Amino acid sequence: MNINSDWLRGSGRRTLFAALLAGVALGAGGVAWSSGEIAGGPISVPAAANQPGFADLVARVRPAVVEITVTEQAPRMAREESPENAMPDPFGGDDSQFGDMFRQFFGPRGQMRDQADRGTGHALGSGFVIDPAGYIVTNNHVVRNSTRIKVTLSDGSEYPAKVIGHDDKTDLALIKIDAGRRLPYVAWGDSNNARSGDWVVAMGNPYGLGGTVTAGIVSAHDRDIHASAYDDYLQIDAPINPGNSGGPVFDQSGHVVGIDTAIYSPSGGSVGIGFAIPSNLAKNIVAQLRDHGSIERGWLGVSMQQMTPDMAKAVGIAADQGVLVASVQANSPAAHAALRQGDVITGFNGAAIKAPRDLAVAVANLPAGRTATMAVWRDGHRQDLRVTMGTQPAENVAATDEDTPQDD
Repeated sequence: MNINSDWLRGSGRRTLFAALLAGVALGAGGVAWSSGEIAGGPISVPAAANQPGFADLVARVRPAVVEITVTEQAPRMAREESPENAMPDPFGGDDSQFGDMFRQFFGPRGQMRDQADRGTGHALGSGFVIDPAGYIVTNNHVVRNSTRIKVTLSDGSEYPAKVIGHDDKTDLALIKIDAGRRLPYVAWGDSNNARSGDWVVAMGNPYGLGGTVTAGIVSAHDRDIHASAYDDYLQIDAPINPGNSGGPVFDQSGHVVGIDTAIYSPSGGSVGIGFAIPSNLAKNIVAQLRDHGSIERGWLGVSMQQMTPDMAKAVGIAADQGVLVASVQANSPAAHAALRQGDVITGFNGAAIKAPRDLAVAVANLPAGRTATMAVWRDGHRQDLRVTMGTQPAENVAATDEDTPQDD
């Protein structure tokens, strides 16, 4: 509770104090007033009635959570505003429903930006040790323009770090330090098992205040904030602020189910709407970054479009099922699998497909050479097709407007 100090010195202090006492009296049941004092001494709650907290969880995982300080090539604000660094606004312009919502955190042209002292070429972020050899997961936007990275462990020791690999499309990066010893580390959890309403704990370095812990619940799954074609965020209400970027979100078992990445904030501070990369997406990306230093995404070779009620009625399928194949590229994996224009892809490797983003994420998570099964609705019947993934061409960038066909 934030209360103005001048108000506290006045009559408001007396009112608040009385209100608090009244709340205690009403809530305690057996407490009685006697000559202005509470009978029987101070109120206490039996130990057995104490609500469980997160102290034990925090004590276990804290040694694996790190602070990251980055020295950048140039002040970040100058880079963001320079014409040569301009990029299409993924929020659809100033008048879009997402324009005002995320610009405080992502920047004036939709670029993810972090936190701290943008005028001096420094930035702050968070991360966590995922391997005892010193591999640390963080956000790409924390380290992407770095000339020097410093990692501070929970015991205060500091080490220089190098970037092992990064992925712009999912905003993930893997860095490494050499501590000369095995480090405490944490394990991935299953983000699919993190239900809306489940408790989660976020840890990180907000505003440079390292070792900060906040708690809340999972608010929603599958949030698309129009940052890339692979958006699939967990929404959480555990307060996260500038500097939390790259920090872990733990379930109650101490497993990482998310990575703090973005906030909705009209003011720049937390209003209880945060977004985390789900662990089931992140762990595959991080594994590739460690093994190869880069990401190789599967490629199908189709242009796809969101189904509308009229389209669904025309092909005889439910409106919330599948994506329409608008075109098939010649000599692509989709062409070799006999996929046709006008087919409706309703499933991929056992997962239901309801939107172009679902298919884009599912395909991207498979490496080239892997064979998958597609459920396709064609001529009023379901067919199962097998397709072998290709390598995603570098120039093949998926659109972010679901009203137009998207490539994958």
